[in-house]
Amino acid sequence: MPSAFLVRNLKLLAVTGFLACVGGCNNSASDITTVKFWAMGREGEVVSELLPEFERTHPGIKVVVQQLPWTAAHEKLLTAFAGNAMPDIFQLGNTWIPEFVALNALESLEAFAHSSTTIDSKDYFEGIWDTNVVGGQLYGVPWYVDTRLLFYNRDLLKQAGFAAPPKTWDEWSRMNAGLKALVGSDRFSVLLPLNEFEPLLALALQHDEPLLRDGGRWGNFRSASFRRTLAYYRDTFKNKWAPPMTNSEISNVWAEFGRGYFSFYISGPWNIGEFKRRLPADQQSIWMTASLPGPDGPGASIAGGASLVVFRSSKHKAQAMQLIEYLSTPAVQERFHALTGNLPPRRATWRYESLDRDIYAKAFREQLERARATPKVPEWERIATEMRLVTERVIHGDIDIDQAVYELDARTDRILEKRRWMLDRGTIK
Repeated sequence: MPSAFLVRNLKLLAVTGFLACVGGCNNSASDITTVKFWAMGREGEVVSELLPEFERTHPGIKVVVQQLPWTAAHEKLLTAFAGNAMPDIFQLGNTWIPEFVALNALESLEAFAHSSTTIDSKDYFEGIWDTNVVGGQLYGVPWYVDTRLLFYNRDLLKQAGFAAPPKTWDEWSRMNAGLKALVGSDRFSVLLPLNEFEPLLALALQHDEPLLRDGGRWGNFRSASFRRTLAYYRDTFKNKWAPPMTNSEISNVWAEFGRGYFSFYISGPWNIGEFKRRLPADQQSIWMTASLPGPDGPGASIAGGASLVVFRSSKHKAQAMQLIEYLSTPAVQERFHALTGNLPPRRATWRYESLDRDIYAKAFREQLERARATPKVPEWERIATEMRLVTERVIHGDIDIDQAVYELDARTDRILEKRRWMLDRGTIK
């Protein structure tokens, strides 16, 4: 038989436990829905810092985050899909969306977006929203947006006689020529690493003619627009304004920029932080960002980035969509930007002081109004790799423009062969 002392303490513990439960145990475990969320890279590291507020305002939902490395994410997602082990909600690079749509892995978010009072499609930059639309249906909500523009050396541009960065391709050519005359034979005007397809792709997207034709059935690199782009890109090397090298041949891009090895560099928003961190204090005033010049005025660029998507067979779609709404609110996006440096896809978020007063982000804000989606076929990344490989042969003088565009179309058509077969039989749309 328990002693009076033990009985008294058991009663005290019971009362204490009851009071504690009154404060924080309103929901039993059976009342709480667990939502599984997969996110990649830095985003996966920091998103957990945003979730306590969501769980506080949505007491019936608990979010479990699993972080995936970007290098393994694509294979992991495909393996999980094959094993029917996908999470409820996951981060997806927006060029991967057509592939997962073709697999019938994603839930359409069309009706959700139309009924949501939080997600306003008109507030999103048009190009980044469009990357999530396949076959007229919305399959993802943009989480952050990535585009490319010019980082440039203000001092050298001024020494070469130019007061502002270029707006057109002709202006850019004149500046490249002027900079080359200024810096001499062992330095260059612009860095266009040959192992990156993005600079050429960004310039190619500045035309209205598509890179693929007939609903993504065939390559369209023989078009007049792509020929013009490739010739412009080739001439930048031919005139020795750009060195024919990869970025792995440059040990420290920022140090080389600082010593004037090149003056223009096409890159993305992550380099705002890198230039701030890696250039010494006495060189912080020499760099600035600018929109990409276009054939006839400020040009378009890539609408990269990542989106939030819902797995089609998820049993917790409603809760997953509540999480998407929360992560899409401008205030949360502003916090997400502060944690990661990623650019918000909504115009409303850019009105926050942290972004509105950022002198380096200003050009990105302008560029995002002209961001464009890449062709929305699952095979696009393979085609972009072929574009880089063939273009490198042009720069080294192995083939000319005509040979390059015919070779690119031939390689692209082979890659798209299965797509054509499936389209002809109605297997995919």
